[in-house]
Amino acid sequence: MQKISGKEISQKIIDRLKAAKTPKKIMAAILVGNDPTSLSFLAQKEKVAREVGVDFRLYKLPDSLSSDDLREEVGKISKPKNVGGVIVQLPLPKEINKYYVSNAIPREKDADVLGERALGAFYNDRNEVVPPAVGVVQEILESVDYELSDKKVAVVGLGKLVGKPISVWLTGKCAELFLLDSKSDLEIVGSADLIITGVGQAGLINTRIIKNDVGIIDFGYYYFEDGRLSGDFEPSPEALKKVAFFTPTPGGTGPILVAKLFENFYTLNK
Repeated sequence: MQKISGKEISQKIIDRLKAAKTPKKIMAAILVGNDPTSLSFLAQKEKVAREVGVDFRLYKLPDSLSSDDLREEVGKISKPKNVGGVIVQLPLPKEINKYYVSNAIPREKDADVLGERALGAFYNDRNEVVPPAVGVVQEILESVDYELSDKKVAVVGLGKLVGKPISVWLTGKCAELFLLDSKSDLEIVGSADLIITGVGQAGLINTRIIKNDVGIIDFGYYYFEDGRLSGDFEPSPEALKKVAFFTPTPGGTGPILVAKLFENFYTLNK
């Protein structure tokens, strides 16, 4: 059983960026309100920005803005020529449509590949960068020298941030691809050689439904009332005896996601 160190993989990416020419343009991060999860994610991004020397600027906006007003503000922040990348920090307030707002980001500045223009170009294999979640899967599979062509892969959770772009990227690369959401019958997961999950439901993937020698890449995150953080995968002693490799939560996919975001920023500003 191999426990994937997201910190080690992310540091390798950061070291590559430190050896490259640092973009002179600004990376703009937009924070709406003061959600603790958003603040935690932003702190990770600010830390990486300092390490690689990127001019990272935070724009704080009130959570009282409507979707239309927020989209307008995102458009204004994105417009200057000295801005080379824009991210809208998630999660946003529930009444805000994050995709509608993200569509105000020009494709050439969309480091998160969240807007429709960037996503559409990615789906048609025409975008300069891939969604960070796809980059995470690429990095992890490369780190364990994983061959997809003869494997059955289950993607659990089909959101635009994780599951959908990953499933598009996987199409044609593996022997069989199962696309599931949290309401699906997960029995079929038991035949998968690789499980990629991003639902945000603690214990969703557990020893009862996985087979031996399975690989698990977990993007899910769930906060318990006592503040503990969990992924979708329950790493019980019984489950860990079955897995070939897995990403822990925290310390798994999260640090790699941040590093891939900055790698995208570098690529967009070569």
